[in-house]
Parts: sequence; C-alpha cells; structure tokens
Amino acid sequence: MAPSATVIEHPNRDKAGSRSTKAIVVVLLLATALLLVVVTAGGWTKLQGAKGLQLTFIVLYLVLAFYIARWRSGLLPFAAALAIVLLLFAAISGPEWLARNKDGLSDPALDAGLVGFLTLLLVPLQMLLIVFAAKGFGQRWSVEVERRAGTAGRNARLA
Repeated sequence: MAPSATVIEHPNRDKAGSRSTKAIVVVLLLATALLLVVVTAGGWTKLQGAKGLQLTFIVLYLVLAFYIARWRSGLLPFAAALAIVLLLFAAISGPEWLARNKDGLSDPALDAGLVGFLTLLLVPLQMLLIVFAAKGFGQRWSVEVERRAGTAGRNARLA
C-alpha cells in the first residue's frame, strides 16, 4: 500500500472537552507568564538572585503555551511539574512581599503590597494549571488511529 493511502487521525483531539481543556491550559500558561512579567518588572530592583529564575519561568511558560496549543500532550506533565515548583515559590515569597509594606523599607517599582498580591495570585492559578494539565493528559490527545484514505467513518482501521 502506498504511504499516501494511509491517513492518521487523532480522534481525542476532536472532542469538545479536549479542545476546551487545551484552551484553558494555554490561557493559564499565558496568564501565568503575564503575571510573572508584571511581578518581575515590578520587583526587579528588590529581587535578590531570582532574576534569572524569573526570566526562565517566563520563557518556559511561553514555550509550553506555544507547543501545547499545537497539541503536544507530552508537555502537560512538565507544565504541571513547573506549576508545582512555581506554586511553592509564590506561596513562600508572597507573604514576604507583603511584609515589605512597612515604614523604613523601600518599595520596588510597584507597591510591595501589589507585588505581594500578584505573587499570591499565582498560587490558585498554578493549582488550576495542575488540575487542567492532568485532565488534558488523561484525555490522551496523542492517540493515533490509522485508516485508509477514502474509507467512510472515522475509526475504520487498517487490517
């Protein structure tokens, strides 16, 4: 049989639940990257040793959003793992930003209270990302079904 006679389909990608989960994961990744940009820019002068890590997280989240938008389901566990790490960092550093909101401490570019609030906002955002990334991975986006070109029906398998 000629290679052009075989069609590869991904039936789980056609489901509405899979499409919506993918969209939610991409939006959560982009929202996280945006929040990280604001927090990084707003607290740049006061970040101690974390500037490179912040920039790395931003780049990784943008790259993950790009590839997951292209149905790369193998990156979903990696996105969930990064979300766990970022959740821990945000849960620890958020209260520290809020503690800077006192007399005698200089503010970063943005008010320290605002930076603290945005940092703590990352915590529920990462929880949602973990849940939806796990849900997307369970939907098995990478399943492939081969069929002959021209056969009727979506699940007509090759013999």
